[in-house]
Amino acid sequence: MYDIFEHTADLGIRFSATTLEQAMADAGRGLFAVIAGDLGQIRPVAEEAFVVAGTDPTWLLFDWVSELHAAFELRRMLFATFTVECDATGLRATARGERYDPARHTLAHEIKAITQHELDLRRTAEGWEGRFIVDI
Repeated sequence: MYDIFEHTADLGIRFSATTLEQAMADAGRGLFAVIAGDLGQIRPVAEEAFVVAGTDPTWLLFDWVSELHAAFELRRMLFATFTVECDATGLRATARGERYDPARHTLAHEIKAITQHELDLRRTAEGWEGRFIVDI
């Protein structure tokens, strides 16, 4: 589960899940909900694999969403679904979506950067919760 909140001139994504893998998947969905608005417009017809190294969950989150943002900026990929596996060395993920097509997709926001401001991911009694801010 994720939600988007306003933060000064930026937007934030807040999420919670019972597992770290689901938290990372929700962070990815939240990021693309900011970029594309409605994730329902993104067909899962292509997939891309991601490997992100890291041992600190908060910085793993930062690197993960930065990789996803780069996939949009460099290859114009929009993703709607994620399968994530985490272990002591980092994460491996498969993202499913399609290349941005201006005739089919409406973009909601241009993200300039993933920021470190208020970046957080922590274990809770219920699982995991986190947040990150994007510069729009």
